[in-house]
Amino acid sequence: MAPALILSIIAAYFVLLFAIGHFTSKGADNDSFFLGNRNSPWYVVAFGMIGASLSGVTFISIPGWVGASGFSYMQVVLGYLVGYAVIALILMPLYYRLNLTSIYGYLEQRFGRVSYRTGASFFLLSRTIGSAFRLYLVANVLQLAVFDAMGVPFVATVIGTILFIWGYTNKGGIRTIIWTDTLQTMFMLVAVVLTVVMIGQAMGWTLPQAIGHISDSSYSKVFFFDDINSRFYFWKQFLSGIFIAIVMTGLDQDMMQKNLSCRNIREAQINMGTFSFVLVFVNLAFLGLGALLYIYAEHIGMAIPARTDDLYPLIATGGHLPVAVGVIFILGLIAAAYSSADSALTALTTSVCVDLLDIRKRPQQVQQTVRKRVHILVSAVMVLVIVIFRAVNDDSVISAVFTAAGYTYGPLLGLYAFGMMTRWQVRDRWVPVVCVLSPIICYVLNLHSEELMNGYRFGFELLIVNGLLTFMGLVLLRDGKKTNPVLG
Repeated sequence: MAPALILSIIAAYFVLLFAIGHFTSKGADNDSFFLGNRNSPWYVVAFGMIGASLSGVTFISIPGWVGASGFSYMQVVLGYLVGYAVIALILMPLYYRLNLTSIYGYLEQRFGRVSYRTGASFFLLSRTIGSAFRLYLVANVLQLAVFDAMGVPFVATVIGTILFIWGYTNKGGIRTIIWTDTLQTMFMLVAVVLTVVMIGQAMGWTLPQAIGHISDSSYSKVFFFDDINSRFYFWKQFLSGIFIAIVMTGLDQDMMQKNLSCRNIREAQINMGTFSFVLVFVNLAFLGLGALLYIYAEHIGMAIPARTDDLYPLIATGGHLPVAVGVIFILGLIAAAYSSADSALTALTTSVCVDLLDIRKRPQQVQQTVRKRVHILVSAVMVLVIVIFRAVNDDSVISAVFTAAGYTYGPLLGLYAFGMMTRWQVRDRWVPVVCVLSPIICYVLNLHSEELMNGYRFGFELLIVNGLLTFMGLVLLRDGKKTNPVLG
């Protein structure tokens, strides 16, 4: 695809986002930025959350996984359904009852100030690394496809990208993002469906015929019960899916901030139920696209790239299909990346302002000023982390860092589980020690699991072990006091 065409697509896309940002930020204040004045329509939130829960990594990685793992990812998705039910029925009522702006305020009321700051800090670390990594991948694709040929340095590409996101979110915050995520989710889903249709047409198939060929292929196997040591084993993936949903949605300020912007708990629960149901079919569509990409590659005699993440981009933009497929791919990729990045900037700003700086105790005008400065600071930190990823330029190191960020959700799982399943109080000042040691122990355990556990290899279920270790550490820290049953 010609760089000028890609640049035109990006420019038109951002014009749309800025238009939405302009109309949704009128009269916005701190309450608008943090919680959308608690007036967001639940159906808009539900649809937009689909895009926010995915990312540019998901957009190109899930189709690429199909070659090695078939549709096994659906086992994780089925676990998500149970996890989302736990969020809707247990976590969200608690957050609404306590009238929280940041969900980590629960930890302050339950354990104390140190636990509160610890939980918020783990979120900030996780979300900063995760979001920066996702944006790095997309910025890298754009750099190779467009900006290298124009002589634009990578740092300028990253700064420009973050400036655009900051530009349409700095006033309205979550009130704007509720609507921009809706637009971006629509582009992402349209991209998947149209790519499937156009590849099917290139193969001489109608859409029902393409679906039939996908279903009949060897790639469509969903359930794996044969080998407990395999990372595709059903119970590993299903149980992991439950806890991944709980921590990466229910214990994540980025995702829960949207739910807390709904008018009331009932609408928030309807939103979560609708979102979880639709997300099953969205993930199935991504997997179906992946199978079709492999079938098409075999049909045209194309060699499968060593990095399977490259399969979708190579087929979409490599001249094998009409230019329209490449246009659709670029739009979908940008939509998937920015729908997670813009909400991450807002959530990180919220957490720093509310959890670390406690701006609620300051005059309203001062709150506004601090929030704007923090939003700029968070954007600058994101640029810095992305540039560091580029400087490292080592896939194994970057993957290790990204995986390490995943470990940081384990302590959050343990903290909330202990807080809600027991009425014990703990020695608050020692909580950070437990939360730091648990991921370290898990990391060491993961490195040596095959030799220590008769060939057993951990997959996503390491998150559960991490949370359990944190829970056990908190048991050792209990001080004999009991807490209010509303909190415990």
